[in-house]
Amino acid sequence: MINKPVVGVAAAVIVVAAGTWYYLQSRHAAPPRAPEAAQTAPPAEPPAEPAIQHPVPGGQDSAAQAPLPPLADSDAALSDALGQIVGPAAVKDYLLPDGIIRRLVVTIDNLPRPKVAVAKRPTGAVAGSFAADGDELHATLAAQNFARYQPMVAVIGKLNMQQVAAVYVHFYPLFQQAYQDLGYPNGYFNDRLVQAIDNLLATPQPTGPVALVRPNVMYLFADPALESRSAGQKLLIRMGPDNAAMIKAKLGELRAAVTAAPPKR
Repeated sequence: MINKPVVGVAAAVIVVAAGTWYYLQSRHAAPPRAPEAAQTAPPAEPPAEPAIQHPVPGGQDSAAQAPLPPLADSDAALSDALGQIVGPAAVKDYLLPDGIIRRLVVTIDNLPRPKVAVAKRPTGAVAGSFAADGDELHATLAAQNFARYQPMVAVIGKLNMQQVAAVYVHFYPLFQQAYQDLGYPNGYFNDRLVQAIDNLLATPQPTGPVALVRPNVMYLFADPALESRSAGQKLLIRMGPDNAAMIKAKLGELRAAVTAAPPKR
């Protein structure tokens, strides 16, 4: 079991911030048409561009906003914007100061997958260490683990998700750029964010003690159905039911904000 900041990874989804109305503009040009006399088959159609499922809302108002810095120089601007929402002390305490957008993008992209790139997480480690009740043969997830994450969850619980979404909308082009740089030239980051949120919202809540096994150094869930869950879902389960419920509530608010239709004009 990864002995790392569970809430920190989930918080990366909640505290994600960024950009103006942005649609992918890249198009694949069709190959030149062969001369009629030499043509033996119709030219291949260019590959269809993936349809955007959840366009970022509200971007038509962005023209009047200050220009964005380059992605490589965006840490200070994003930290300042987030500091206005949660306070500069919380940003300093929980967010790593460098490469914030790229770290957020990598982590959000990883959450629905089997593993999260711990080295790319956007937050520092939570105080304390993982604890299990019982012994090596009959271990369960210890409730004392849950308290380790309560300070960060308390900060998240006070977030105004409309304000978070406004920062997200402002900085979105930089998140989109980082997502394309990650290896998705035709991908749309807001769609991936919504997929990650939906995956986290679908996390089951086990009843009773959560049994663990320790085949090697790390603890794993004894129930194969739980152990086969995505990295993000397992992280929420390890946080404990109360912390997970708060995170899910805020994720639901964020989802509503980043999938809202743009206002009609």
